Amino acid sequence: MSGAQIEAVAAGATPLTELTAATASHPQARASLTSAIEHDSASHAYLFHGPRGVGKARAARAFAAALLSAGTQNDQAAESASARALRGSHPDLTWVKPSGAHEMRIDDIAEPVVHGATRTPMEGAKRVFVLERVETMSAEVANRMLKTLEEPAAYAHFILLTAESERVLPTVLSRCQQVRFDALAPRLIAAGLVAEGVPEDRAAACAALASGDPRLAHELVTDDGDAMRSEAGKIVACALRGVSGRERPWEGLLARAVEAGERAEQAELSQLEARIEALPKGREKSAAQKEGEQSAHRTARRERAESLDRSLRVAALLLRDLAATAVGAADQVLATDRSESITKAAAGRSVADLIAAAAEVDDTRRALRRNVSEELTLQALSFRLDRLLAGA
Repeated sequence: MSGAQIEAVAAGATPLTELTAATASHPQARASLTSAIEHDSASHAYLFHGPRGVGKARAARAFAAALLSAGTQNDQAAESASARALRGSHPDLTWVKPSGAHEMRIDDIAEPVVHGATRTPMEGAKRVFVLERVETMSAEVANRMLKTLEEPAAYAHFILLTAESERVLPTVLSRCQQVRFDALAPRLIAAGLVAEGVPEDRAAACAALASGDPRLAHELVTDDGDAMRSEAGKIVACALRGVSGRERPWEGLLARAVEAGERAEQAELSQLEARIEALPKGREKSAAQKEGEQSAHRTARRERAESLDRSLRVAALLLRDLAATAVGAADQVLATDRSESITKAAAGRSVADLIAAAAEVDDTRRALRRNVSEELTLQALSFRLDRLLAGA
């Protein structure tokens, strides 16, 4: 949801208006969450899980707004509380994003969540804490959170968000009421792209490749998306010919990711400079400068890792398209705008080897979530794909 959309909704916000709109494509979530508000029976902890880009964060903000408007003195106060929560300016709403390159850090939750949950609301009757990407919680971070989740104050509510519920620690899962957000149908995503002027065949292919993630679909239809698909295609094409060692296809993939990281880091450093200028000289300013620079560096690493993950995800899907074509199931191909080249490349290929190659790519995506050398990991993947697909 864009800033302009939030402002438009917030201008006329009522406690359930935005929650109903935010869950329009998710009837089970809508039924559960609206019932909790209407009957004042909200759980102390929720886990919103489902693919990226399907609206979990928007629903979390709307649910938080409805919770914070409950117990206010009158309708006007309820509307004010709801509107401020939707804008992110309500003092009893705490929103946490992991600051680590690959993980949530202790500092992300110690003061704002663990200690924050012991403080009574500044206004109204509730405090709400939203935590993004909780699959990145380490055991140490989760253990720090457990008592807060197990024995919360009556006024505290927690909304945890994840696109990978299988990676959320069982100790956290067991303490939350789960709310599922399903992937959006490709036809719905494609229709949205067409409405924005994207040609139908391109929109359909990019929507299918996105696997229910509208944000990825929007990226795929851009020039950056074309570059991503080309780089992913080169990884596969070199492996099919067994020439990865000579052509080094991982270098383009990595260069694009590094550039994305540098852009994100520079943007954060620019914001940091503006904040630092407002501080008086001294120890506080130096500490803020150091922490800001470290945060920007972590942001660069995180953006670089996410760029690599998206490109490798597309490479794995291409390998599965090749396998589907090789087995005679061309109607299952996702990249329909490139079906001709896929048919040509799949001719005579081993389905088992193509599926195994896709699994190798997925294993590499998981490996890159750890603190490993990205270049060496990508290089090793390319050589393994050569051996699988070309016997090289």
